[in-house]
Amino acid sequence: MRPTEVELTQRLLAGDETALAPLLETIQRKVFQYTWLMCGQREDAEEVAQDTLLKVSQNWRQLQDPQRIKPWMFSIARNCCLMKRRKSVFAPAAEIPAEDLPLPAADPDPETQLLQQEITAELEAALRLLPDTYRAVLLLRDREEMSTSETAELLGLSEDATKQRLHRGRAMLRRHLVARQTN
Repeated sequence: MRPTEVELTQRLLAGDETALAPLLETIQRKVFQYTWLMCGQREDAEEVAQDTLLKVSQNWRQLQDPQRIKPWMFSIARNCCLMKRRKSVFAPAAEIPAEDLPLPAADPDPETQLLQQEITAELEAALRLLPDTYRAVLLLRDREEMSTSETAELLGLSEDATKQRLHRGRAMLRRHLVARQTN
């Protein structure tokens, strides 16, 4: 069984610098998925993910609590996304996430795989339509499973504002999915 981000961070902060490479390998996919959905362009997302991983590898000593690795890492990724957006030639008015499909846990039959791909594509298309403020909260809370307080802290919001954006974002997402289904 592979160690978790928290376990690797604990080892790293305890002085085991050999845990850095496995930690970066463990968080790499999550960082890239987040940056891809936030940046909207593969080229930007790849660059932002690399910048994020570089900053994590350079600044890991600043992290005090291993339990806070995810909020800390996504805070860095968010800041890198914002900086890239300001400079990007790809920065569109409406962001378009790429077609990064999550891998199924087991190898289901082809029909189930196709259905899962279609559902994922519909969900990501609907996510594209959400304003950044709602999309960021949904990605952190629902996809990355961060707590409300962690999400609020990362985004610089109160917990009430985070809950409100989460509720409104989910409602918008639901409306977009229903509208796509009826069209």
